Amino acid sequence: MPLSKDLKMTNTLIVIQGPTGIGKTHLSIQVAKHFNTEIVSSDSRQIFKELSIGTAVPSKTELESVPHHLIHSHSIHENYNASRFETEAMETINHLFKSRQYVVLTGGSMMYVDAVCKGIDDQPDIDPEIRHQVVHDYEKKGIEHLRAQLKKLDETYYQQVDLKNPKRLIRALEVCIMTGKPFSSFRTEQVKERPFKIIKIGLNMDREKLYERINQRVDLMMEEGLEQEAREIYPHRHLNSLNTVGYKELFSYFDGEISKEKSIELIKRNSRHYARKQLTWLRKDDQITWFDSHQKKEIIQFIEQNSKQ
Repeated sequence: MPLSKDLKMTNTLIVIQGPTGIGKTHLSIQVAKHFNTEIVSSDSRQIFKELSIGTAVPSKTELESVPHHLIHSHSIHENYNASRFETEAMETINHLFKSRQYVVLTGGSMMYVDAVCKGIDDQPDIDPEIRHQVVHDYEKKGIEHLRAQLKKLDETYYQQVDLKNPKRLIRALEVCIMTGKPFSSFRTEQVKERPFKIIKIGLNMDREKLYERINQRVDLMMEEGLEQEAREIYPHRHLNSLNTVGYKELFSYFDGEISKEKSIELIKRNSRHYARKQLTWLRKDDQITWFDSHQKKEIIQFIEQNSKQ
């Protein structure tokens, strides 16, 4: 990917990460204001303009207080992925660095953050018919069918992938079928060099307090109209972009499979599970420096000191 020649190594990308519900949005806005810069979202669901409440999109006041990028910029009907995000986010960041020393990147989608910080391997666009067929096979034959197909087409990736994650299995099979090559052959995992410094900040808090915040946030989402938002997109529930916590549970309620109360309970439970997965992923990254979510002053001091080194 071509990079602007006038970018300088003094430019610093501030990456703010942490589990869902911990307060990344609030802190990111404070940090962006302090460094007189803008925010690039790395949230794989906030990018869709049809989704607001269930994805915890920043409020109108928050969006107006600091310019945000890649929020409500695409439709759920688009085939969007981490590869496209890398291209669009890097274009945005490069452009911002022409007039700013700092840029803030924040969001809960760890793969999207990695796409910017490390880069991802180029993978082919998938024919919609192939995608439909693989998903159809999964819905009719189950995850065991996906596993058997993947083992047959790509034994290497089969030994590496989370065999309980249908999204990963489906993606790998799509590429295998589309190209006739193993999915693993597209995964060189070489880190791309970026022409700017990257400072990663991780937010953490007491686990029980975090879970309480998540539960309260789900209740607030319901008060703000999450059920109505989910009903509006319900006719499109087959889309991959809607296979996400906060919507799929309500779709089950609309289908008559569970009660409304049960769907809310599941949103809370699945959100807590997702927070745990995020923390597990993030703790593997030794480039992250961890802070309590309220340590704004210490975080800003850390960024100032390390951006000058």
